[in-house]
Amino acid sequence: MSRLRRATQAELDVAVAALRNGEPVAFPTETVYGLGANARDPAALRRVFELKGRPADHPLILHIDNARFLSRWVAEVPPAALTLAASFWPGPLTLVLRRGPDASDVLTGGQDTVAVRVPSHPMAQQLLTAFGGGIAAPSANRYGHVSPTRAEHVREEFGDALRVVLDGGECTLGLESTILSLVSERPRLLRPGHITLEQLEAVIGPIEVGADAGSPRVPGSMLRHYAPQTPMECLPSNALEPAVDALLRDSRRVAVLAQRPPRKAQTGVTWINAGRRSDVYAHDLYSNLRSLDKAGAALILVEDVPDRPEWVAVRDRLARSATPSVPR
Repeated sequence: MSRLRRATQAELDVAVAALRNGEPVAFPTETVYGLGANARDPAALRRVFELKGRPADHPLILHIDNARFLSRWVAEVPPAALTLAASFWPGPLTLVLRRGPDASDVLTGGQDTVAVRVPSHPMAQQLLTAFGGGIAAPSANRYGHVSPTRAEHVREEFGDALRVVLDGGECTLGLESTILSLVSERPRLLRPGHITLEQLEAVIGPIEVGADAGSPRVPGSMLRHYAPQTPMECLPSNALEPAVDALLRDSRRVAVLAQRPPRKAQTGVTWINAGRRSDVYAHDLYSNLRSLDKAGAALILVEDVPDRPEWVAVRDRLARSATPSVPR
């Protein structure tokens, strides 16, 4: 794991100037790299949507540097939000609340709610503090693709189309934030992440899980998301080798993401043993998927991960990554 970097004053000056001029800036968070824009500048926000190829009704997450600024963006701050902020901010928790007048339709995807978090990465904190305002930032990748956890992943996605990329090293967690909605009578978990349902309930009590008909739209909620270009399939451990053999018989290369090494070495197979620790697997997931996506394989096979609480976020990302594309 690479060491986290802090930004130099020169790097901060360039990034802040870009944000104030309506230009997007990529920066690291503890979860994944974000593609940030001035949250008060609708034109800058539209540029982020344009760069990503993101639907206009898909809301952005607002990043602020301290919970005390929450009231600038939301209509009211419920007690549960203060309790959660005290327990988990700065950190990988996004709260969905009723929007205030400063949260534009572009930021919220036209909804009456806004998603907010306080990132803990030191470089994200530096940038937010130096900028002195909110930065709206989805993940710094093309819409629906594998999220970036290193600066080079961002550059691979955007090339010369993105001038400013702050390199803060490899993200420490590697999966997007937990998203919790506080706009209904009972809190509702809309996206699993590093902060688990059990941790949240220990702080504020019972929480509903999954979106219902009245839930706001949130990032990462599409059936297909976080996906490599290569088709992907999840299957049980004992089905890996038979599936590999079948593909090789058809003279097709195959890539595998597993929690164990292969039982035999075979030409035409790229196999990554990601191990059995949920935190390490999550940290490496997107980097591993990017590597396998470059293997020239006909299919990426992924060994099913355990059905346990600490694996919920990983299972969610794998399920969405493996959902077939819908022809347009």
